[in-house]
Amino acid sequence: MADQSTPQARTPQARTPDVPEERAAAPAARHGISRRRLLGTAGATGLVFGAAGGAVGYASAPAGASTPLASVGERQVPFHVKHQPGITEGLQARGHLIAFDLVPGAGRKEAAVLLRRWSDTARRLMAGEPAAHGDTDVARDAGPSSLTLTFGFGHSFFARTGLEKQRPAALDPLPDFSSDHLDKARSNGDLWVQIGADDALVAFHALRAVQKDAGSAARVRWQMNGFNRSPGATAHPMTARNLMGQVDGTRNPKPADSDFEKRIFVPENGEPAWMANGSYAVVRRIRMLLDDWEKLSLKEQESVIGRRKSDGAPLSGGTETSEMDLEKTDAQGNLVVPINAHARITRPDQNGGAAMLRRPFSYHDGIDADGVPDAGLLFICWQADPLRGFVPVQRKLDRGDALTPFIRHEASGLFAVPGGAAEGEYVGQRLLEG
Repeated sequence: MADQSTPQARTPQARTPDVPEERAAAPAARHGISRRRLLGTAGATGLVFGAAGGAVGYASAPAGASTPLASVGERQVPFHVKHQPGITEGLQARGHLIAFDLVPGAGRKEAAVLLRRWSDTARRLMAGEPAAHGDTDVARDAGPSSLTLTFGFGHSFFARTGLEKQRPAALDPLPDFSSDHLDKARSNGDLWVQIGADDALVAFHALRAVQKDAGSAARVRWQMNGFNRSPGATAHPMTARNLMGQVDGTRNPKPADSDFEKRIFVPENGEPAWMANGSYAVVRRIRMLLDDWEKLSLKEQESVIGRRKSDGAPLSGGTETSEMDLEKTDAQGNLVVPINAHARITRPDQNGGAAMLRRPFSYHDGIDADGVPDAGLLFICWQADPLRGFVPVQRKLDRGDALTPFIRHEASGLFAVPGGAAEGEYVGQRLLEG
């Protein structure tokens, strides 16, 4: 919760039984319409309700009279890009995080077949097209809706595939932190997939496709579901709020920053070579102890964070983007921004310049046996090196963050996310076929 490639030829491979047999893509005519176009409004399609209140039929829409998608539905993110999609795009309204372990006996060959299949599925779905095999029709009427799929490798993947020599030093396991209460069953994993979209059904459709594509090559280790505010829900674009009601993400690095690429992505000539243009994702399931948090007064909440709740401005004054004055005091000589305020501790200039791009989702998984909400933040941060990004900031938070009594880190993962796939490539091809 911090405040803030050379194309390679796609080589044919022998079919293996470890993933479902691929079938030819269904023609667009199978659906009658493309996912990228709506049938039209309810009036135009002639939706009829019977006496029981159920939909009983559709009248044919006039030829060529389909209505364009709303702006949210028509937004498309390209798959073949320098950096994998789902990193620098804005927050999406719905997300799924899912980790897989390769099954016993599956290795490098099976992983390559799986990543090739996943990449093809991602390319199709992100373009608003049906999956090539066994499409469920869940997102039949929707457009791309800013769908992104992002793929990464965990520390254990390299031993399972005999690729230990290619494992990056930056992927060494994260150290233990005093605020950790980690469930190992919901942490780490051989493979990690991040799915985001601005429509819940589009995101779920992608989730099911990824799960089905895994076939008998990999099994689900854990899955987490998240959400953010929907696009257009506010009068003007603004920084998102978390479930504590705080504006969250004000000091995020921006692509326009001169050092953005250096801080977030592995350089073209970086090590290992297969990680060129890639990044490292730290994933933390952070439970918010909302019942305790909501007992605090507004002033107490603002002192914990170091920012005004209303607009995210620092307690030292100004607007959300104003520089925080860490030395400002009140009439009694007390620091306006408390020494243990979360926003003070996490500032990059207070952590040797450590920076990470935060791209989280909120989550709510119901009420536990004690009647307490199981809700909080699926914290995802991106950096060129976690030892210079996430780790130093989290260590400092461990030493005295005022927010610590109101949160609990319950799951954790670190994943190496290679650069984007060029045309004709699949994600991770340089690692798996290098």
